[in-house]
Amino acid sequence: MKTTIDESLSARSNDTLRALNSIKAPSLSKTKQRLKRSYRQIRTENVFRRTLTIMGLAMIVLVLGIMLTLIVQSIPSIKALGFSYLWGKTWDPVRDIYGAYPFLLGTLLTSFLALAISVPFSFSVAIFLGEYHPKGWLSNFLKNTVELIAAVPSVIYGFWGIAVLVPIVRSFETKIGVAPVGIGIFTSSLILAVMIIPYAASLGRSMIQMVPSHLKEGAYSLGATRWEVIRSVVLPYTKSGLFAGVLLSLGRALGETMAVTMVIGNTSLIPKNIFSPGNTMASVIANEFTEADRTVYLSALIELGLVLFLVTVVINMIGKRIISRFTND
Repeated sequence: MKTTIDESLSARSNDTLRALNSIKAPSLSKTKQRLKRSYRQIRTENVFRRTLTIMGLAMIVLVLGIMLTLIVQSIPSIKALGFSYLWGKTWDPVRDIYGAYPFLLGTLLTSFLALAISVPFSFSVAIFLGEYHPKGWLSNFLKNTVELIAAVPSVIYGFWGIAVLVPIVRSFETKIGVAPVGIGIFTSSLILAVMIIPYAASLGRSMIQMVPSHLKEGAYSLGATRWEVIRSVVLPYTKSGLFAGVLLSLGRALGETMAVTMVIGNTSLIPKNIFSPGNTMASVIANEFTEADRTVYLSALIELGLVLFLVTVVINMIGKRIISRFTND
């Protein structure tokens, strides 16, 4: 009897061990799979992080390399002309006289005038698409049209300016008593304004659509109108993003070359007013770089590129400072 009981207990113990083993084996396998998957995830994350770090460092090296190249190639001009190059008012390669002031003034005039013209249109489009009509066929049509403006090559804008805009500006100058030249600072600023509208408009629309709905609903519940909500809720909440779009537009205007070159007049004289012909640093480089047959002449053009690079950097730093101040308020 005792032997039978022992055999029965032994058989049950063996069955229990088999059952436990059958349970433990899959769980161990699953644990190993989880460990392998976690190891792969960690390895993938490390590779991804290193890739991003390398790409970020590559961008820094690229910018520093561009600046270093411009500085090295500008040394002959810096030695020959000194700092008087920046405020020199005469540009005469025949007599080896080089002054960058007319081009610096023309660049700033065209860029900031274009910005002043484009900002009302950019903000209007951003508010219309982000607040009044965020969805629907009209919104999609207008959004695609704005994006198409940014995709058109600048040389097309130059041809359009010569064929359409210059006669209109010439007629306007005749009516206000200005010399009817047609080409000049004002014409190039109009073309630049059209070209830079999509940058501020697209970023502004995205920022306006990110405004939390409960903020606007709270204002509406207190009796605010649509205009009051936009003025007191939407614009203060998105002011840093809107200014970033304006800064992006300004950077685009500073570096534009072909369209401006075709309608600005390309003269080395200091413009007397916004309707006078002028020149920008980018257009001078584009027009005269292949004609530079002397070391100082070529170096003076490269130094113009260095000045343009530094002006862009300074304006972006000022803009970043203003954005951070708006954000911290």
